[in-house]
Amino acid sequence: MNALADNPYTEAWRELGASLGRPRGVLCISAHWYVGSTMVTAMARPRTIHDFGGFPPELSEVQYRAPGSPSLAGEVRDRLSPFDVGLDEAWGLDHGTWSVLVHMFPDADVPVVQLSIDRSEPASFHYRLGAALAPLSSEGILVLGSGNVVHNLETYAWGDHGADAFDWAVRFDSEVRRLLDDDTHQPLVRYEELGPDAQLSVPTPDHFLPLLYVMGSGVGRAVSYPVAGIEGGSISMLAVRFD
Repeated sequence: MNALADNPYTEAWRELGASLGRPRGVLCISAHWYVGSTMVTAMARPRTIHDFGGFPPELSEVQYRAPGSPSLAGEVRDRLSPFDVGLDEAWGLDHGTWSVLVHMFPDADVPVVQLSIDRSEPASFHYRLGAALAPLSSEGILVLGSGNVVHNLETYAWGDHGADAFDWAVRFDSEVRRLLDDDTHQPLVRYEELGPDAQLSVPTPDHFLPLLYVMGSGVGRAVSYPVAGIEGGSISMLAVRFD
């Protein structure tokens, strides 16, 4: 619903987009393209995917008509060589991508491609792919991960966005920030070893793995947090920026 909302998170996304200027393109790694291989969207006109149900109809009416970029898709595949990366012309832009970009780049005039998350690979694989993508940042491409540091829907307080955050969610969110501030990435790559707070905060890998791409591409760069907060008790809205 943040796609339609005007709140502190969406305001921060708008400010973030303004501070970045207009990149040559956006490469988004979304938690919602979690499949059995690594692929990059390569169509000129990606469709807007409404991959959800049970929400107000106006959310399904949103169309984010940003162009794709077959040439950027080729650049991404070249950067990730020798990893096997397929060119996809069927997916499009899922809500993990457009619900954020509709605020960051509301004119939809920046080319966008998505990179899938291969669910068959370990976390270290995704961190290595992020590192391979690092040169794109100096070439005008925004590498954007869309997920959540804490994402536990079983404990989420549906309908109560102001619910107090669970202690374990606050602790894990803070631990992630501490490790990032210390430029200590490997414990986050091995997040499953971080104890009970991590197990509750990351019950499935899909929403956490986008962070590893951003971390890998941001090695050696200054880190900041343009957005923070925990919604419904168990969904972290933390945004991590590397400059």
